[in-house]
Amino acid sequence: MGIIAGWKPTPPPRRIEHPYARIAIIGAGLTGVSSAATAISHGFEVVIFEKADRTGGIWAHENKTSGLQLNSLLYRFHPAVLWKRAFPQRDEILGEIDKIWKEYHLEERTRLNTLVTKVRRVKRAAVGGETKGGDISCQSHVSGDDSALTAHVPSPSTWYINDEQDGPFDAIIVTVGTCGEPKWVKFKGMPTDTGRLDKLESAMKRREPKLPHGQHDPETYRGPVLHSSQLDHATPEILRGKTVVVIGSGASAVEAVETALARGASRCVVLAREDKLWNVLFDTAIAAQPFGREMPLSFLWERFLTLWQYHGVEDLVPATPIFGGTPVVNDEFLNHVRSGKCVYVRGDTLRLTQSGVLVNVRELIERGAPLGFGGGVRERDIRDIHAGIGDNRGFGSHTLKGKQQAQKMEQKREPRDEPRTEEIDADVVVLATGYERPSIDFLPDELFPEGYDRPNLYLQNFCTEDWSVLMTNSSYKNAIGTSMIDLSLDTRILLTLLLDSNTRPTVRDMKLWVDVIRYVKRGASGGALGFFTYMELTIWLLLFHIFRPDRLRWAGFILPGWGVHPDDERLMI
Repeated sequence: MGIIAGWKPTPPPRRIEHPYARIAIIGAGLTGVSSAATAISHGFEVVIFEKADRTGGIWAHENKTSGLQLNSLLYRFHPAVLWKRAFPQRDEILGEIDKIWKEYHLEERTRLNTLVTKVRRVKRAAVGGETKGGDISCQSHVSGDDSALTAHVPSPSTWYINDEQDGPFDAIIVTVGTCGEPKWVKFKGMPTDTGRLDKLESAMKRREPKLPHGQHDPETYRGPVLHSSQLDHATPEILRGKTVVVIGSGASAVEAVETALARGASRCVVLAREDKLWNVLFDTAIAAQPFGREMPLSFLWERFLTLWQYHGVEDLVPATPIFGGTPVVNDEFLNHVRSGKCVYVRGDTLRLTQSGVLVNVRELIERGAPLGFGGGVRERDIRDIHAGIGDNRGFGSHTLKGKQQAQKMEQKREPRDEPRTEEIDADVVVLATGYERPSIDFLPDELFPEGYDRPNLYLQNFCTEDWSVLMTNSSYKNAIGTSMIDLSLDTRILLTLLLDSNTRPTVRDMKLWVDVIRYVKRGASGGALGFFTYMELTIWLLLFHIFRPDRLRWAGFILPGWGVHPDDERLMI
């Protein structure tokens, strides 16, 4: 409530008489709505273009049970957001997006069912306060104390969207995000009806062992294969008592496991190529590290993590570097592994078989009763049989069957650190393979010369060829502990550049910034600008002001959002 009282911008009047500039926003997801609300509350006219028939972006296409994998305190995409839960689910997130969309009068400014296919750029050139090669869509000046800061030309370019019916724009905010269409990774042995929801029941029947011989291709998996985004259709009736194999290790995989177990699945198996699991407090702490890369003492963090979060499941400590990718911040998943409800397999999925998945297993992490395939047998199981305690079928060492069982288990056991091929039975296979990266082909190629394409952008979000193109939440690859409140900061930086010509960077300055960051972070496992921490982002923002004293007078606006209101006479000619 304190954040709302101190930082929430006042909703604008329905009609802004003298907008300071016009901004096109491509995408009506969480980022697009937040950016539009920030811009219009400060007196800038906006038009949002959205290809779908509603707002919400990727959240509008997620499962109902989908929720944040990090605490909502780190997901404040606008100061007006008020979460009811620490880990809100899809409907609450969509509700907050819709609330802001309506409160800031964005409904009438949104073009739904409008796919942006082309953006045309007309360069401007300042000549005596006029423009050459473009339109004069806005002229403004900013007054401070006794000096005037003139900005006769709002931006370096005039922008037109699609058929240009909405007129010229002074800037563009691209908010297509990093998740587009579901990514369907093709594995050999996948059935032809993979992902077909209308064939889900028949696919489940195929899994029944009573199917007459010869009626099914022995090289093809007999059960259903779904993408993690389709889990709403995997009802308790379908999953109850079943073994669900999840291919993938990101947030979608964690969510798939939680959903399957909540709907009655007897056990889940996660097939992971790489590890991404962290703890929320740990995630927040290392986000404060200003270097965004492995340092000589980074091993201390990793050791602390092992002792604190991974007690009882130490084998699950991620093998990838801490500063190498976006983590999945989740503690509950580890409890599923501890309880034996979930088996975690590090390895490579080779193909689907008639009864399951063939995997090149590098390491198997299992608790509770073993699945029964190689590597799942543990020392304790064999010791229990020899001690007469008995295995899961009630055989003790005092019986002939017990001794034979112990011998078989000893023969079957293989070293866990040696890769081996195993077939894992599955009643249902879920592809938690993520989403395709959205295309930005609608933007002119000239905006992204070699070496300065996303994520190699100025302040990680501004096009180096033209600062009037902002790529909020559409350029980064990996980050850690990033608070979504920086969406408003990026937007207010753009608004400042539109208002005050003295604050604007040159093309040379923007490219130099990228080059310096790449030099300072050379050798970083996640990439110089492909991975960053929240502290890095904070340092970039401070340097943005410090290196250019003309920007300091705008710090009160850029940081807390104070001082710029619609139709302010001080900001207009």
